[in-house]
Amino acid sequence: MTVIPSLRGLQAVEAAARSGSFVAASEELAISAAAVSQLIRALEDQVGRKLFHRINRRVVLTEAGVEIFPRLANAFNELRSVARELGSGNQRSSLVVSVAPSVAMGWLSSRLPGFVNIHGPVDISLRGEDDPAPFDRDLIDIRLSYGRFHYPEHMTEEIVTDAVYPVCSPRFLAKHDPMTSPASLLSAALIHTDWGPAGASFPSWRNWFASADVTPDRHIQHGMRANSSMAALDLALGGLGITLAQGLFCARQVEAGELVVAFNHVLELGNPYCITTPHRSAQRSVVAAFKAWFIDECLHCVNSPSLSGFKP
Repeated sequence: MTVIPSLRGLQAVEAAARSGSFVAASEELAISAAAVSQLIRALEDQVGRKLFHRINRRVVLTEAGVEIFPRLANAFNELRSVARELGSGNQRSSLVVSVAPSVAMGWLSSRLPGFVNIHGPVDISLRGEDDPAPFDRDLIDIRLSYGRFHYPEHMTEEIVTDAVYPVCSPRFLAKHDPMTSPASLLSAALIHTDWGPAGASFPSWRNWFASADVTPDRHIQHGMRANSSMAALDLALGGLGITLAQGLFCARQVEAGELVVAFNHVLELGNPYCITTPHRSAQRSVVAAFKAWFIDECLHCVNSPSLSGFKP
């Protein structure tokens, strides 16, 4: 006779595995950590398999736990999706959107009112984080990433390949000699972006000069430095130098005349921007609507007429 495990025990296993702790699982399930531990221990006794290694305050799945967790996570994700649909008559739509920190703090946050104006009230949780994003733990519905290699287990779609443009404020350009060649930028104040380990494939000023057949000297590293694309763009807007900015971020400012492209030499990025949607979210109407709107916003910036004359 087949033993049917306790549904509450399975729920405790899924929550503990996803969060990595009995305490976090207890907060999610609104029971004590001791109760979570008891439910899991009872389930392990029932099925005759150990599912967790208990290491200090954390728990790690055993081989048996790793084997069953993907199916268990999918099952409870589907149950949560059904619960959302059943309650949609009395609740607003909700959406968890994950993007890189630079996209979240200056780009997407300023555009979200446009989506709400078109589609009505939506409870949006906007998360700024680097790859890899914890899709299952945080129930992420949409993720914008640089490159398509981060999430092979989910549906990933290439949107567009962007480029970087050497941009500065009009008054900064007016104070300097005309930028008549790539080498003439060597004497200007350059603003550098420290992409960090996760952004190693993004181009630097050294890459930009090399692509223009210019060999910079050791002074290339002088100048201001920021640890995000948007921060570097703000420095350029303030008239402090020239930065390499993605079209995604600088199109609006170039259209408005707040920034100008200092020299017509553009370097294409090595990877495309991609949108990833987990299977559990793909059929939700609010996810489909946001995805279509999000793609349009990205394409509008990257293919902006104000940048069309400077394509690689």
